[in-house]
Amino acid sequence: MRHRIIVLGAGYTGAIAAGRLAKRLRREDVAITLVNAEPDFVERVRMHQLAAGQDLKPRPLSEMFAGTGVEPRLAKVTGVDVDRKTVAVIDANGAEELAYDTLVYALGSGWNAQGVPGTAEHAYEIAGRPGALRLRERLARLDAGQTVVVVGGGLTGLEAATEIAEAHPDLDVALAARGGLGDWLSPKGREHLWTVFGKLGITVHEHAAVTGVEADRVATADGKAIPAAVTVWTTGFAVHPIAKATALEGTGTGQIVVDATMRSVSHPDVYAVGDAARVMGPGDKPLRMSCASGTPTAWRAADAIAARLTGGKLPNAPIRYFNQCISLGRKEGLIQYVTADDRAVQAVLTGRLAAVYKELVCKGAAWGVVNPTLGLPTRRRRVTRERAAAGSAAKALA
Repeated sequence: MRHRIIVLGAGYTGAIAAGRLAKRLRREDVAITLVNAEPDFVERVRMHQLAAGQDLKPRPLSEMFAGTGVEPRLAKVTGVDVDRKTVAVIDANGAEELAYDTLVYALGSGWNAQGVPGTAEHAYEIAGRPGALRLRERLARLDAGQTVVVVGGGLTGLEAATEIAEAHPDLDVALAARGGLGDWLSPKGREHLWTVFGKLGITVHEHAAVTGVEADRVATADGKAIPAAVTVWTTGFAVHPIAKATALEGTGTGQIVVDATMRSVSHPDVYAVGDAARVMGPGDKPLRMSCASGTPTAWRAADAIAARLTGGKLPNAPIRYFNQCISLGRKEGLIQYVTADDRAVQAVLTGRLAAVYKELVCKGAAWGVVNPTLGLPTRRRRVTRERAAAGSAAKALA
């Protein structure tokens, strides 16, 4: 009887974890199933490009994992019972329950409307491919001179505003930020940001907390109304709700509380990675939701699972930050170097070189996902201790 590992979600973290497990463990000993609602891997970090009109290369999961020992399963997850160790899914053939011995929860996050009135009805989001394609179609129908307001001054908002302004120079693009533009960046980083926004003709509304969204405008806390033929909402992410409905110990936002190996503190056969996990980083600060945080958590979880199944050494290298990579259209970029706990330092990389740097980071991340069992030393090990324990428990219940 093989040890059953189910990975939920085939974004960056889920796909990386599944591939890394396949590289570490013998196929005779484990059955790895990767459950995803879409048939393709989606480069989420490029959704602003997709929305602006660029086409992305399709990456079918069936091709990515062919011959790796990972079985992609096209289905939507509808529930997880961590006490019975089952996952409820629904696909073209109907509803089904999948049993697991080890679960990797990587369902990630979606857009967060923040409870602002009118957002769900009138705003567009780019947290996933459906939302990005919907915005893309809407932007293509706008007349010259109409205003697009991007709400949110974080990394996603900066990238969306600059990408749209560059791809649609006939539109009037504006950014509404709760604080100052790039106020977490170094002085050099903020200066470059203002320079690029000026070249692209982007209007910036600083200290403009949006309190309502209508079909043709957004309202701010100070009583102002900003005209908007299209409103793009980028004010953060909300964790997928499935985990919050389980018995897993979690936070108020729905993230799963994990230890240093990404293992649930309440259910040791469950691991959480990426946006779904509350992971403590340097300075005893939670890691932010990002690809930069998610990828090392996927490595950590896969290596920890493999170590526990084979009696190997648990990973203990710290998860830390090095930089924040921001694309500002296709020709400009900003690489803000940071401390281990993600605070900006003086050093930055800007301009065309920064744009190339960011593009290489994105391509490298995608390459690591699309080639799940390449780039790692082949060290497949035999499952020992936990497999034997699982087998004894199964016999006792028989």
